[in-house]
Amino acid sequence: MYPSDLTDSQWAKLEPLLREPPEGRHAGGRPRKYPLRRVTDAMLYVVKTGCQWRQMSVDFPPWQTVYQQFRAWRLLGTWERVTKSLREQGRKASVRSPTPTMAIIDSQSAKTALKGGGGDTMRARRSKGASGTLRSTRKATC
Repeated sequence: MYPSDLTDSQWAKLEPLLREPPEGRHAGGRPRKYPLRRVTDAMLYVVKTGCQWRQMSVDFPPWQTVYQQFRAWRLLGTWERVTKSLREQGRKASVRSPTPTMAIIDSQSAKTALKGGGGDTMRARRSKGASGTLRSTRKATC
């Protein structure tokens, strides 16, 4: 078991959201070779650790299986739907409106040059192509 693995209560909330069949598709097909929970735990392991798909631990299903499911969910918009649903559930549990009415945007400022340094007082040099003498020479030869 890894720290990124879902608890039983987390899985109970997440599983119904992941198992919803996409609209317009049949629900049939070949049975899963690997449990959906293990595949999801493997995805969370990659996201949490930042490792490459091919470098996943051997305790998980094959990386191709995990990546294929991750990509399918991304293309179908499953992650956005799950995030929205879980956010709404969390807001309802804390007795708030399901959708936020306000947002706060934060930014970070960074200095680009030391104050009083040469970088902010020197003018940019003009290239030879922009100098007046070169232009007048060109006009004279044309």
